[in-house]
Amino acid sequence: MDKQEEVSQNDTESQITILSTPSQKCDALPSEAKALSQTRIVGEVALTPTNRSYTPQIFNPHSSMTAVTPMASAASQVKSSIKLQNCVATVSLGCELNLLDIYCRTRYSEYNPARFHGVVMKILEPRATALVFRSGKIVCTGARNEHDAYISTRKFARIIQKLGFPAKFINYKVQNFIATADLRFPIRLEALQQAHGQFASYEPELFPGLVYRMVRPRVVLLIFVNGKMVITGGKSRGEINESLDIIYPILRSYRKN
Repeated sequence: MDKQEEVSQNDTESQITILSTPSQKCDALPSEAKALSQTRIVGEVALTPTNRSYTPQIFNPHSSMTAVTPMASAASQVKSSIKLQNCVATVSLGCELNLLDIYCRTRYSEYNPARFHGVVMKILEPRATALVFRSGKIVCTGARNEHDAYISTRKFARIIQKLGFPAKFINYKVQNFIATADLRFPIRLEALQQAHGQFASYEPELFPGLVYRMVRPRVVLLIFVNGKMVITGGKSRGEINESLDIIYPILRSYRKN
């Protein structure tokens, strides 16, 4: 009996030592568990509760991140709403012109000296209108931007040159920008006129908008009660943006609730 007990104790000890080695532990596991133990989990492991146990799951930290676009300020939104409606440019041809001859030999032109002392010429591409005077001065209007104004003025000068006049292209200059903007909020025009009477004039019986004459930059703003605005008198885009930077905080303080 004593020998049998010693043999059984030795067998149990040998079994315990066999299972205690790591390599042999893996051999004792089932095949599916062995495959899971050999797989390598990449990334962080998030523990999600399922009943009473926790199961590891692969978690990508970038999956929960959402792209956030910065909100533009109100002033920048108003600037983005600016649209150029007209660009007026002038140029001198450097010679005297026979307006009746120009009218008779060109298309899309009008000449009525009883009403206006100049020839009104039009071109279709870019769409623009020119006022041609006997002194050789041309006023080009109707272009949507400064590039179209320059191209159309060059075309008008070339048309007159082809008629036999010694026309040149002298002293070209952009004289006026007309732009529109939307403030996106209504304005108390009466209170604005009372506080800025030195610069503003408002007579709703004659004109529905308030006329605000800015000193620097030298532009004129037509401000309407619905927040629409017309900016005229600027000689560059920079003057239009500068005038909007100055007038916006003033109009913001007179916003209707």
